[in-house]
Amino acid sequence: MDRLKGKVAIVTGGASGIGAASSRAMVNEGALVVVADVAEEQGSALADELGDSVAFQRLDVTDEAGWRQVVAFAEATFGQLNVLVNGAGIGLTHPLANHPRDIWERTLAVNLTGPFLGLVTALEALTRGVPSSVVNISSYAGLNGVSPQHAYTASKHGLTGLTRSAARELAPLGVRVNSVHPGGVATPMIAAFSDQVPTTGLNTLQRVARPEEIAAMIVFLASDESSYSTGSQFSADGGLGAGMTLPG
Repeated sequence: MDRLKGKVAIVTGGASGIGAASSRAMVNEGALVVVADVAEEQGSALADELGDSVAFQRLDVTDEAGWRQVVAFAEATFGQLNVLVNGAGIGLTHPLANHPRDIWERTLAVNLTGPFLGLVTALEALTRGVPSSVVNISSYAGLNGVSPQHAYTASKHGLTGLTRSAARELAPLGVRVNSVHPGGVATPMIAAFSDQVPTTGLNTLQRVARPEEIAAMIVFLASDESSYSTGSQFSADGGLGAGMTLPG
């Protein structure tokens, strides 16, 4: 119950799905958490549910000024910042033949520019709070091609690359950076396109994950238990990346 005792975290996209599960799991392990999300009602409700260990702040991750405010709030409210979980993301499905440019640009803005802004604006605070950990929530699509989720796939591949380059630069400062790569997870995002993209039957375990299963990996990466891991990609995809079994 104290794997994260004394640590302060910002979790973007923290009001629902993997973010909410991660916020709960981190609080259960002793962390103080700033839930940052555009979903004010859900975020405030989660903060009320979890009590004094959690504070909600509205954040559009594409807004640099908003990021600065959230980072300053975390330090002012809880005294420091040790963990950044870049969990906010969107995923839409469009074939190349009719892919709207605005969807492409919005997806990259949220899924890739958002974590970049988080790293840039939180870096000084994370350095003050070392040992610190950044956990970027990428995807199976950050390691493999997923058609027709072209914007999502490109953004998550970019986030994988950003994880690696940031880890190289920040290691001497005492800040670790890793990425988590879920497959299908039972969240509102996957429900939005489950009629277009199969979410079961493809992976080895033949099911989607519960958000709590991904949150457990995020807790590990946020904790000092993963102190020798940086610049690494941690898959939690039910064996989706393991390959296939041929008949016979």
